[in-house]
Amino acid sequence: MMTLWPAAEWLAGYAALGAISGFTAGLLGVGGGAILMPLLTSLFISQGFEQPLPMALGTALTSMILTSAASSRAHHRHAAVAWPVVAGMALGIICGASIGAQLASRINATYIALFFSFFMLLLSIQLLSGWQPEPDPRPLQKKTLWLSGCVIGCVSALAAVGGGFLTVMYLSYKNFAIKTAIGTAAAIGLPIALAGAGGYIISGWNHTQNVPYAAGYVYLTAAFMIALAGMVAAPLGAQLSRRLSARWLTRLFAAISLLLSVRMVWQTWF
Repeated sequence: MMTLWPAAEWLAGYAALGAISGFTAGLLGVGGGAILMPLLTSLFISQGFEQPLPMALGTALTSMILTSAASSRAHHRHAAVAWPVVAGMALGIICGASIGAQLASRINATYIALFFSFFMLLLSIQLLSGWQPEPDPRPLQKKTLWLSGCVIGCVSALAAVGGGFLTVMYLSYKNFAIKTAIGTAAAIGLPIALAGAGGYIISGWNHTQNVPYAAGYVYLTAAFMIALAGMVAAPLGAQLSRRLSARWLTRLFAAISLLLSVRMVWQTWF
């Protein structure tokens, strides 16, 4: 049975998740959803939520708003954000994330979990194998940026993950340096989080009226604690990102992707 106000151990758990996801956001340019979604789902199941997966998705995206802002600000200080790319992809991201959030509220939670796991597994295999498509030397066009932003936004909202990973992979394919791709992905995480959070609030508004401190599929208590801790940790991750080689950053990408894929499959089926 869910309590009106989470106990101290839940608040501490949210803060710990926020610190981990915020540090990861700064280090790898991802908004932390890849870390938050499976772990937050576990916490919400333990707390007794009736719809833990959509609540975790919406809460993760909402908490990523401040985390992404702090991470992108830290990367901007090192001139590692391609702002023209961010501007070109923003509208497509907002459209895609809004559509994805509406779809997620209508899809069976098991399918979303499997989609998350399959996506992360493919990504880890690609990174560990070292396979890369031939870089595309053609300059980026507005239409291409919009379409890629729409796809990335939709995938991110469906599983609260993928925006940072997909953006880094896409920009690397377009001949951007890995650290610039990471910094740009961090900035792109902000419109993804804003649009996705709004979509989950709207789609879940009539389903969580009896849940205290919830706005649609967003549990405000958790979102606040995660965001607060994430804002503190994100600049630390960004500092470390500037010191690590591209090879080490790629290995971290692969390791995190593989671990999260295995965890989500285990949580879904066992």
